[in-house]
Amino acid sequence: MKASENFRKAIEGYLGTLAQGDTAFAPHYAKASKNLESCLNYIFGEVKKTGFCAFDNQEIFDMAVKYYTDDSIGTPASVACRAVVQPPAPADLFSQPAIPAVPVKTESIPPVKQTVKPAVQTALTLFDL
Repeated sequence: MKASENFRKAIEGYLGTLAQGDTAFAPHYAKASKNLESCLNYIFGEVKKTGFCAFDNQEIFDMAVKYYTDDSIGTPASVACRAVVQPPAPADLFSQPAIPAVPVKTESIPPVKQTVKPAVQTALTLFDL
């Protein structure tokens, strides 16, 4: 399986940034026995094992980190699949997602009768003195 360029860049960028900021991960990332192509094949194999078709970004990044840190993982076999990378939608604090309107049948809901009783005054007010 050949990963798309966007997927490859996303994984490579995450691992590179992690290796620069995390001194414990940097030696694992520099191993000669590990490479990006095998990492991508490992991710595709793990995704196929789960049977799911959608993952959070962090789940995929965690699989990539596991590939580099776990020495028991050898060279995984290639998997025939397709990876899609989409950037998250920008957060908008002023609008809410559209909620589909649910039609309500008014015939089945009986009207509610409200009886208003006058309030009973038990405490004295300033004007009662």
